[in-house]
Amino acid sequence: MLFDFANVLVFTALGLGFVGVNLLIGRLLRPANPQARKLSTYECGEPSTGSAWVNFNIRFYLVALIFIIFEVEIAFIFPVATVFRGLIESGEGLLAFVKIFIFVGILFLGLVYSWVKGDLEWIKKVKT
Repeated sequence: MLFDFANVLVFTALGLGFVGVNLLIGRLLRPANPQARKLSTYECGEPSTGSAWVNFNIRFYLVALIFIIFEVEIAFIFPVATVFRGLIESGEGLLAFVKIFIFVGILFLGLVYSWVKGDLEWIKKVKT
């Protein structure tokens, strides 16, 4: 039993050592030439102006979260799609199809909810 824990400890130490050695090699080999222009904040090619403490519209985060939810959906559906033919041959194809259909349906209801709520509108109209 302790041998199993030793395996985990050895692999953890090797992983941390690998990362540390690579960081050390990078530090030794890279040129050290600090300049004011290199140390400034990069703003997509534009010179930075003003303070970095700017209020962002919450829409950026809402759209990003919805995007991530549907990306994770693809990550969950892809393995089922790759083995679906084997599931059909073993007689579990209909069950897998129903489960995926329910999964996509729940996510579709969430999309409809956020669409009706107006979270996908870039400029949200204020009800008066």
